[in-house]
Amino acid sequence: MLLRGKVRRFTLALTVLTLGLSAHAADDKSDKSKSKDKDRAVGTPVLWREPADITSLNLLLGPGGEEMKPDVSKVTFIKEEKGGWSKKYRVVDGGGHEWVAKIGVEAQPETAATRLLWAAGYTTDINYLVPSVTIEGLGTFKNVRFEARPKHIKRLGEWQWDHNPFVGTMELQGLKVMMVLIGNWDIKDSNNKILRVHNEQTGEDELRYMVSDLGATIGKTGGLITRSRNQPADFAEAKFVDVLKNNRIDFHYSGKRKDMVRDITIGQARWIGQLLSRLSDEQISDAFRAANYSPQDVAMLAQTVRGRIIELAALPQSQTAGGSAIQR
Repeated sequence: MLLRGKVRRFTLALTVLTLGLSAHAADDKSDKSKSKDKDRAVGTPVLWREPADITSLNLLLGPGGEEMKPDVSKVTFIKEEKGGWSKKYRVVDGGGHEWVAKIGVEAQPETAATRLLWAAGYTTDINYLVPSVTIEGLGTFKNVRFEARPKHIKRLGEWQWDHNPFVGTMELQGLKVMMVLIGNWDIKDSNNKILRVHNEQTGEDELRYMVSDLGATIGKTGGLITRSRNQPADFAEAKFVDVLKNNRIDFHYSGKRKDMVRDITIGQARWIGQLLSRLSDEQISDAFRAANYSPQDVAMLAQTVRGRIIELAALPQSQTAGGSAIQR
């Protein structure tokens, strides 16, 4: 009897201890969840800002300018970055700054596409294309995209195309048009990121919404077999706009989330086209020079982008009925 009583008391004590630990763990998990939610919630959502002087933007250097260029005199490997189609490494440059180095075919188109989005007023990552770099312990690589990871910018997670603070706005619709213009066939929520940045001018934190992965661009959209990335000739040959109907624009687009680009009005497409039309031919060419394309490809790609901008900027004011094919 005495032994049974001790066993019952021990069992009771163990149950109480287990419940207490479980409750503590649940509270701890809840606190972490609340903290994460707080990180997401605090700050002013920002998707787009009108460029102060788009004609003066340096698309060769991009959003980081001269001052943020990586020091590739010594590049040290930290770890491999998992996820995505391309091989990526977290590295430290000669100045002690962290970068994500992307190796492979996506490096060039992402560098150019980032500059075009930045010129249009959208938040982007800061990146540079390094023609050749040696990463200690790994080897020497050609055409490597260096994407900055500044310590003062916190990457919070992803945002959804269908559910965000900008649904229905001109700015979000313009971003969709930009995805078609650069031939991004890999449109998905997991490629979208929110950055929390402290705005020194306003003294407030901002939640900056952006499309982070732009490697599946500068090719042609299509299915698993027909689509391509970093193929300038494919990009130049691809049609852009098919038909205008019932005040909507039907793009010649067959990538992922085709449904997402079916609700763009003629006015919304014209708005982003007229904004981009302020870029000079030299600026557009610089976006591709920054990505280390050959002079022949730079000329072809810049001409293609200029042609698409002209198509958008020349769209009619509105169209309420019927449909019309775009004349070329």
